[in-house]
Amino acid sequence: MASVAAASAHQGFTPEEEKILSKVLWRIVPFLLLCYIVAYLDRVNVGIASLTMNGDLGISPSAFGWSAGLFFFGYFLAEVPSNLALQAIGARKWIARILITWGLISAATAFVVGPASFGVMRFLLGLGEAGFTPGVFLYFTYWFPARVRGTATAAFLLGIPIANIIGAPISSSLLTLDGLGGLHGWQWLLIIEGLPATLLGFACLFALTDKPEQASWLSPAERTWLAGVLASEREAIAARHSSRLKDAFLNWRVLVCAAVNFCAIIGSVGLGLWMPQIIKGFGFGVVAVGFIAAIPYICGAITMMLWARLSDNGGERSWFVASGLLVGAASLIVCGYATSSALVSIVALCGAVIGIMCYQSTFWPIPSSFLTGSAAAGGLAMIVSIGNLGGFVGPYLIGVIKQSTDSFSWALISVAAFLALAAILIRLVGASLQRQAGTADGRAGAIAPLSKGI
Repeated sequence: MASVAAASAHQGFTPEEEKILSKVLWRIVPFLLLCYIVAYLDRVNVGIASLTMNGDLGISPSAFGWSAGLFFFGYFLAEVPSNLALQAIGARKWIARILITWGLISAATAFVVGPASFGVMRFLLGLGEAGFTPGVFLYFTYWFPARVRGTATAAFLLGIPIANIIGAPISSSLLTLDGLGGLHGWQWLLIIEGLPATLLGFACLFALTDKPEQASWLSPAERTWLAGVLASEREAIAARHSSRLKDAFLNWRVLVCAAVNFCAIIGSVGLGLWMPQIIKGFGFGVVAVGFIAAIPYICGAITMMLWARLSDNGGERSWFVASGLLVGAASLIVCGYATSSALVSIVALCGAVIGIMCYQSTFWPIPSSFLTGSAAAGGLAMIVSIGNLGGFVGPYLIGVIKQSTDSFSWALISVAAFLALAAILIRLVGASLQRQAGTADGRAGAIAPLSKGI
């Protein structure tokens, strides 16, 4: 996160302004990062739980993929309304509501009795958590200039690899509590990892501030400078793109970005949920699976921050996004063909996670570069909500192919095709924005730096 100052040094900020940006980052991002770690644990710990839960409840591979993926249907339905509510009510109160709701639902999932009840709870968890991720992305537009937003976004998205790094070993260890208090190990896993979100929800009411103008922890001069920079950026975007909500839903770039996110999430969620079982297939025990599954995310955490910093410092963003997706696709193909070698498969899984993490850390500043106002609230939520349908397709697709072929090979190769398609689509958006930036009248001042978000 300290790299925000380094990135800003290349964007014309003075040393005093760099200090303000670092102050804002250290005040906001660490808490939201912690929330995201807990959120992601609640979302993917079911992958570890499935190692024993599926047998206890009689859930088949295809039924598990279907039921686990229902989370994203709930997410899809509530995403846009949730982000509009955040804009109206304020980030502090609404994010607190999200945290409290999903923590309680996640813990309650421990008491499912079969595939049907498991699917219902996953759907409800999606409803409860909807709006958190796009809400944070919208919240960042209130606090971070576009030219450093990529680094701030990457710091927040570190929650994904961190959750997997610490979550997989912890979750697999919790499975050893089987029989304690008359509960299965997977039940203890879901209860223990669900309740912290509720506690963070109450803490959110004290930790977050809605807008820079309300920040008592900034001096009047700091508030004035930051609010002025952000207002200038919003005006520059509004001069070139509509800020009306309905126009966001009709904007072809928003729809293509949603398709990109859909394809990428097929890979990220599908791989994340099934990775423990892919690794277990090589004969490792459940605790070893948890530790091995953390390795790709350690690699991804390091690489995504470096990639985001490169993206902020220079170059056309969509190339960074596309490159990450293609690395992920190539790695999944290698993994699909190397199912007989544990070492090669694990190295390939590392490459796949690195590629997907690099995508996630550089993609979100792109839609933020052409969306503002209500269009940003609705457009970002739409991109996330449609994209998250891939969170249903990915696990289900892998489960069906695995059950049909008794192998993960074709499942991983199929997912690789979606990542490659996403790489092509994001370049269409990037090329379009470059052409617009190059031909816009009066391209100067505050508008010029916004091309860095392309």
